[in-house]
Amino acid sequence: MGDIRIRKVWACNLIDELQNMDAALQHYRLVSMDMEFPGFLRNTPRRSDEFSLFADMKFNVDNLKILQLGITVFDENGIIAGTWEFNFKFLLERDVFDPNSIEFLKTNGIDFEELKTNGINMVSFPNLFAPLFNRHRNLKWITFHGLYDLAYMVKLLTQQRLPMSILGFTDIIAALFGCYMFDVKYIARFYNDLHRGELGLEKLAKILGVRRVGGAHHAGSDSLLTACVFTKMKAVYGIEESKFAGFLYGISTRIYKPVRTQVLSLPRIGNQGFSSYGRCSLLTSVNQ
Repeated sequence: MGDIRIRKVWACNLIDELQNMDAALQHYRLVSMDMEFPGFLRNTPRRSDEFSLFADMKFNVDNLKILQLGITVFDENGIIAGTWEFNFKFLLERDVFDPNSIEFLKTNGIDFEELKTNGINMVSFPNLFAPLFNRHRNLKWITFHGLYDLAYMVKLLTQQRLPMSILGFTDIIAALFGCYMFDVKYIARFYNDLHRGELGLEKLAKILGVRRVGGAHHAGSDSLLTACVFTKMKAVYGIEESKFAGFLYGISTRIYKPVRTQVLSLPRIGNQGFSSYGRCSLLTSVNQ
């Protein structure tokens, strides 16, 4: 993979890195994303119907906050323009979480003290992200088992609770992102060699001979691995994208592009502006 850098984004360098992402999106139209969040308040049994799954997901997402957002920007040939890992403010003494998940994330290198001290303000983030998001439409979005990732993204961008129904949920995804949404785990269901979608991202990557850059259970590294696995699957299996666009693993409702794409128009919160953040240089570089 060469020298791939996972850009660590905190409050102090948020503006600089949003500008870097803006520049990358001028020429690269594929975006893979991943979220890290503090566990589950309700665990859904494995064979539950999709309505129970959605109800549990809504409860979890409505009541929890994200820790990290990972975004990788790349092209159809798998050329990586950049990977960004946005770290959000999270206070263990105040915010809701699952204790077992927090211990697991600590073991995997998530620094909760730094999230508390230097994390991005989640309320003001959409005001800064929305202009970039609105400039770049018709992107192709890639996830792995992306139901929760997209749910948290919807909550983050709208600053509202999730819709009450699956149809309402898929409608708002279509309005925000369009229908060019791909879930790698869903695609894997149709290939025996890939164990028909039963594997996690790490094992799927090993089957395809894709190496990870960075640490597992970090949003930046996971978004990068998702991008590379998607590219490799296309190369190996000649995937016909029209068959898989708009489907997410876990629900049957397909995401259809609306007649009119929604433009994010968010109220300005406080005095947060592009000049209100300082600068810092926090970068993870891994050679493969």
